Amino acid sequence: MLRETHVNALILLALLAVPLGALVLDQPFIITLATKVTILALAGVGLNLALGQGGLVSFGHAIFFGLGGYSMGILASHAQSFTPLMEVPFVIPGTNLMPVIWIVAIAVSCLAALVVGALSLRTSGVYFIMVTLAFGQMFYYFAISWPAYGGEDGLSIYVRNQFPGLNTLVPIQFFGLCFAVLCAVLFLVSRLNKSAFGLALTGAHYSPVRAMSVGIEVTRLRLVAFVISGGITGLAGALFADLNRFVSPTMFSWHTSGEIIIFIILGGVARLCGPIAGAAAYIILEQYLGGFSEYWQIYLGLILLFVVLFAQGGLIGSLSKREIVRG
Repeated sequence: MLRETHVNALILLALLAVPLGALVLDQPFIITLATKVTILALAGVGLNLALGQGGLVSFGHAIFFGLGGYSMGILASHAQSFTPLMEVPFVIPGTNLMPVIWIVAIAVSCLAALVVGALSLRTSGVYFIMVTLAFGQMFYYFAISWPAYGGEDGLSIYVRNQFPGLNTLVPIQFFGLCFAVLCAVLFLVSRLNKSAFGLALTGAHYSPVRAMSVGIEVTRLRLVAFVISGGITGLAGALFADLNRFVSPTMFSWHTSGEIIIFIILGGVARLCGPIAGAAAYIILEQYLGGFSEYWQIYLGLILLFVVLFAQGGLIGSLSKREIVRG
């Protein structure tokens, strides 16, 4: 058995090696699949901070995924139509520059997470789950009834947005950009987990009463984690919309939130690279089992059942020595 740090390194190397091998073999579709895994894993890393470290089971994280996507779609659509986003009281133009779009997506998602989290954290347990789900459905139906940006049909972006020094229309270059973003976020999350903030968040997860007894403001701590988590997921949403050059209300649906949770469970809850392993497993199952049957989710359900019952550390936990101690 390998240590978890070694398993994490192998997973990142495998994620990098697959598209490089596909480039040599001239298989752009595989590069696109690897890019999709990278972006979905990023969304999982965001939720894993709240769910794995903070114990916040959110069925509304599609809110931030969708807001990131619509931030990209709205800014890019105004840039391609040469119309300003707002003219009063001052002109705000659209843009097709990825760094600017990412900043907007993160800011909008963090603001939404602050509001949703502040209200949802007044509850706990199944009530917290249902409140976040309710918020998610509110955003979903709002997007459906928003004709200015496509409504139920969604919004198409005809040209992928730009990043200085790169041709993002080249699949391997766009993958490299997404992979670099994922690595940067993983580094940030790993530092957070090892910091006083991360240790306090874990302590509040397993024993909130003890945490409060030593002066930790549990609700405020969880809210900060929820906001950071929402910002990361919003960034993933912007990248996902850029990958597809399309954004639709389905990004807000509870199915999307459920899929992100599945990535985490498959890979390993509270494992740093668990969402990467989980997203890769999910996409592989979708591609290969989906070719045999349109009901491939049945097999996914059986695998999830096995993981929950017999391998609670997920793929990462099964391959590594170190287990996370549960309280």
